[in-house]
Amino acid sequence: MPNTKSAEKRVRGSARKAAQNVSIKSRLKTVEKKFLTALEGGKIDEARRLFNDTASTYDKAAKSGVVKKEAASRKRSRLQLRLNAAAAKNTVKE
Repeated sequence: MPNTKSAEKRVRGSARKAAQNVSIKSRLKTVEKKFLTALEGGKIDEARRLFNDTASTYDKAAKSGVVKKEAASRKRSRLQLRLNAAAAKNTVKE
C-alpha cells in the first residue's frame, strides 16, 4: 500500500505500463504464430509478407523496451533463416 501521493501515482503508472507491455507481447506472439503457420503451410509469398510484419513488430517492441534489442534481433534472424530454408526447399520441389 503506497504511503504518499507520489507513490500512488507511481503504482497507477506502473499498472498502465504493465498492461501495455502485456498487449505488445501478445501481439508479438500472434504475429509470429501467423508467420509460422503460413510457413508450415507452404505459402512462401504470404510468409514473406508476414515476415516483414513480424520483423517490424519486434523492432518496435525493442525500441520501446518491451523486449531487449538483442533478443529481437536474434528472433528476427532465426525467423529469417526458417523462411530462407523453406523458400529453398520450395524452389527445389518446383
